[in-house]
This record gives sequence, C-alpha cells and structure tokens, in this order.
Amino acid sequence: MIDDLLRERGWLLADGATGTNLFDRGLTAGEAPELWNTNRPAEIRRLHQSFVDAGADIILTNSFGGTSRRLRLHNAHTRVHELNHAAASLARAVADTSGRRMIVGGSVGPTGDLFAPLGELTEAIAIEVFAEQIEGLKSGGADVIWIETMSALEEMRAAAIAATQCGMDFTITASFDTAGMTMMGLSPASMATSTLGFSPAPHGVGCNCGVGASDLVCSVLAITEARPDAVVIAKANCGVPRVKGDSVVYTGTPELMAEYARLARDAGARIIGGCCGTSPEHLAAMRDALDRHTPRPRPDREQVIASLGPLASPPSTAVSTRRPNRRRAS
Repeated sequence: MIDDLLRERGWLLADGATGTNLFDRGLTAGEAPELWNTNRPAEIRRLHQSFVDAGADIILTNSFGGTSRRLRLHNAHTRVHELNHAAASLARAVADTSGRRMIVGGSVGPTGDLFAPLGELTEAIAIEVFAEQIEGLKSGGADVIWIETMSALEEMRAAAIAATQCGMDFTITASFDTAGMTMMGLSPASMATSTLGFSPAPHGVGCNCGVGASDLVCSVLAITEARPDAVVIAKANCGVPRVKGDSVVYTGTPELMAEYARLARDAGARIIGGCCGTSPEHLAAMRDALDRHTPRPRPDREQVIASLGPLASPPSTAVSTRRPNRRRAS
C-alpha cells in the first residue's frame, strides 16, 4: 500500500508524536500509554483525528511499548493481544472515516532488553515477543508494521522476521542519537544497507526520534547516499529536547518543522513526519510546506545546520555526509 500511494504522489506525510501529545492530554509519568487504548479510547481517537485533520497520510498506532517485555513493567503483560488489537482498531476507525486513502502503521518499538551476550534476549525469544504483539496489530487492522526507534541490528532482524511470519509488510527506522550512530554503534548507512538485505526487505527504512532535526536530516543524507534506491523515512523530534522544571520541552516551532520537512525531502526522504514534541500544529505546517515545495538541490551538512541549527550530538570525528561512517554494530 505504501508503494501504491508513493507512485501517486512521490511523498507521504506521516503523523507526529504520540507520547508527548498524550502527556498534554493527561498521561502521567510512569503510566503506559498503551493502557489508554482501553481506558481512554476517545482520547486516542481524537489524537489520531487531529493528525488526519493536519494532513497526515500515515498514522501510527498507540502501541510503541506494546510487547510483553515492556508491558510487564505495568503488570499488563497478559494483555498484549488485547491492547495491540485495540490500538490498531482505534487508528483503523479514524483512517476509514477520513474520506481518503490512509495507511495505519502498527508501531513496534524495542523491547528494552539487550541481546546476548550483553543481556538475556535471544533471537528466538525476541521473534516470539514481537510476533505476539504483531498478531494483535494485524487483527485490529494495521496495514503495515512500523518497526521504530531501534538501536541493534539483531532486534531489527527479529522484529522483521516476526512481521513476515505474521504475513505483514514492514518498515524499519532507527534512532541515531549517539554521535551520529545508534546506541549500539550502527551508522545510518550500515543500518540501511543491512536491513535492505533482509528477505523480504522492508518497504521503507530510515530514522526517527534521536536528538534533533538537524542530526536526523544528516542521517537521511547518509542513508540516501548509501542507498539512493531506498524509500527513506524521516521522523524527527520537534527541534531539540530541553529540560524545564519537571518536564521536557521541545524547541521546534511550526516554521522550523516546515523547513525540516523541506530539507528532508531535498535530502531524499519520501516519507516525512515528526516524532517527540510534534503536535498537530507542527504537522499542519509541514504538510503545507511539502504541498508548496519546489525541489531544491540536495543540501550538505553545512546547509542543514544553517537552516535548522547546530547538531545536538555531532559525530566524534569529522564525518562528511557524502562519505558516511560504515562502522558496523558490535
């Protein structure tokens, strides 16, 4: 379905943040957002609707932490199928009444556990854990499994195998939040090349979350340089996170996120959205910017920084976006 819509227009707008917007609606620190799928479903529907109204083509389910490993922290590990089915059903209902073709992405985040030998997680266990979640998302009506905010290639592979076993297409995005790499030492170029080698391959690869819009666009540059044939996803945080009192706020304005969307498109991304801190207001500005955008030459890192601000977590050594660091995950 992603491929069909991209053939029609060339780019798609994904939605904004789930967690940070739910905090604005009353979610408290330490509370599992996934529990709202059954406890406060009207709020989840309203959030999805707000992104549809802002122009999103893709909305993600409220299921980022929906594996048994994450839900165990909230004594909800026996409710995996129920909560994920509800998450997909809520998004599906909004999408189906939107009046246009829309994609529901079943959000699948990391388990929070490390793979052996650093931790106790094995590929077999991870596949089982992800498959349990994905079956719930599938039964609720998700169109594609949206594997996101990953750091380890092993976990990306396990989630991809689980999606395939469940008969679902999938995409993969990683968070390059540690000096231009994932926490587990994977570079943007290596991540794209490795995951596109999966069989079957993902329908899109890219980056989400991280530390700032500038950093994420530079990751997009590295990915599109390494794999210009790929459908690349960009879902940046709304500017840079800052601690203010007891909360985290994001510095991005609608104007900054509009320019981020234009730069991401110029860098080669074909699916563009927002992550933490991105509100419907930000997303509407992004949609307007993309609708009006006249393609510009591919930017370099200096142009990205000049437009969006300095890198929040620059590479530890001078690495050009034209010659991406290919260090592999350890």
